[in-house]
Amino acid sequence: MQSRIARIVFIVVGILAILAGALWMGQGSNLIHGSGMSGNKTWLYVGIVVAIVGIVLLVLGLRRTHPKAGAPRRA
Repeated sequence: MQSRIARIVFIVVGILAILAGALWMGQGSNLIHGSGMSGNKTWLYVGIVVAIVGIVLLVLGLRRTHPKAGAPRRA
């Protein structure tokens, strides 16, 4: 990923998705009480998927790209 702004967006959205996924997993598994989502297994599964997507976005944002061999370098 070349654009610095795109990398930052991927990192921020990834972190937010991980946090939201963790919250939904906690509510779905009834570890966090006080919501209509508490104890509902659907939110556990949704939280797992959202957290995995967040991890993928975070990894993509943090991954460094190296210039290809033989490609001209910027000065």
